[in-house]
Order: sequence, then C-alpha cells, then structure tokens
Amino acid sequence: MAEDRFVEMRVQGMTIDPFTNSPIVVLKDLNDEQAVPIWIGLVEASAIAMELEKVKLPRPMTHDLLKNVIHELGGKVVRVEVCDLRDNTFFGLLHIDVNGEVTKVDSRPSDAIALSLRTDAPIFVAEHVIEESRAVKDVEGEGDDELSDEERHKKELIDMLEKMDPEDFGKYKM
Repeated sequence: MAEDRFVEMRVQGMTIDPFTNSPIVVLKDLNDEQAVPIWIGLVEASAIAMELEKVKLPRPMTHDLLKNVIHELGGKVVRVEVCDLRDNTFFGLLHIDVNGEVTKVDSRPSDAIALSLRTDAPIFVAEHVIEESRAVKDVEGEGDDELSDEERHKKELIDMLEKMDPEDFGKYKM
C-alpha cells in the first residue's frame, strides 16, 4: 500500500450547519483551493472558537491542560493530522516529539485541531481524506435528484463553504 500524502491546511473558520445546527470547523489548504468541513461537537467547537478569538480564561481548560502537560514533560506537538475518513467519521493523529523521538497519538480531529491552535503545530490532511470528503460534490453527470438527502445536503454545504470569504466565518460565534 502506498504511503499517504498530506496537504498542509489551516483553520479557515467555524460555522454552523444550517440544516442540523451542528458546529463545523472548516480547514482550507494554504492556496485556498480545497476546503474540508468537519462536523464537531459543541465542546470542541467552543475550545477551537475560544482559541481563534484569543479568549483567555483564568484556569486552563482541557486542551490547555494537555498542552501544559506535554510541555512540562519535555514534549512538543510537531504536527497534527486528519489521517482517515471512514463511515462519515474523521480520524486524527497527534505527533509529539519528546527528546527527538516522535510518538503518534490517536485523536479526534477536533481535539487535535484545538491543540494545534494552542501549540502552533501545523495541520495536515491526507489527500484521500480531502478527496473522500468531496466525493459527493464531484459527482459528474448525476442530477441532484439522484442523490440521497444526506448527499444533497453535503453537496450544498460544501458549495456554500467554498464560496464564503474568511470574513463571513467571524459572524458565527460559538
């Protein structure tokens, strides 16, 4: 099996799925050509939004605690990855360097993203994940009436997210 290739991405912003009212974190590649929306939980959305908005709390929240523990143990988060997408579930990995040895730790992508924002670690997404997350949008020659409601919803949302300007994301507070 060929080794996965990864694309560096950044958090473009956060929004709310207008159909389900679920939070979405939107990753975009550094050339602003590809977007990957990831539906996340409210707690993780709050953690990401607080860091994006640079809100400082008097006591550390869970992701701040994890950052502090890694640092106090002599480690450094060197990168996070969104490495797989199976059955509409994204999978992530933290790459933590301790004394020159990198350990990979299984993580939900939302937690990995929240930690990456706190540690300035780059975010990478596997190319196959980008392709799979866009699979419905890229169906050629099929009319919308041939798509399931879920596929149609996903296609509409990806279209909407790709057309949004970065300033548009700021109006959706968590």
